[in-house]
Amino acid sequence: MRATLRLTATAALATLILTGCTQTVALKPAEFATDPQCAEVITRLPDVVDDDLQQRETNAQGTSAWGSPSDILLRCGVPVPDPTAELDCITLDGIDWLRDPADDPNFVFTTYGRDPAIEVIVNSVNASGTNALNDLSSAISIIPADRACVSPEDVFGSTTPTATPTPVETDAPAE
Repeated sequence: MRATLRLTATAALATLILTGCTQTVALKPAEFATDPQCAEVITRLPDVVDDDLQQRETNAQGTSAWGSPSDILLRCGVPVPDPTAELDCITLDGIDWLRDPADDPNFVFTTYGRDPAIEVIVNSVNASGTNALNDLSSAISIIPADRACVSPEDVFGSTTPTATPTPVETDAPAE
């Protein structure tokens, strides 16, 4: 009986120590976090991001976090952004992202052209935004893209000035 009690107490203490070190990250779920595709993304997320940031438990549906403190946060189901020229649009590993600089040095990235949209916030002091987005791309890519980033060249053609064509004389057939 004493051995069983001691074993139970040891197991409870070990559980308390292990769970006490990694507190649940409190996040607010996104507006469309209940979208079934968010569940698909969340189940495919990597355990480690940016080489050594371990995934942590969160308290909200459609969310995830990595690092201690939480250096990378993910929320699936944020509103799908409209096309904009106000934010930089970058493509990494086949995923288009809008980058909002308003919270620098926390980089806020939102997928572009995917519904539901995903927001990733990266503390750039402690983590690499490029590494994080590349590490997350496999899970996020299950949401199909229906639009893509375009550059001014895609819309207007080359913006590089071209030389004025010079007429060239040719041997025209005699009439």
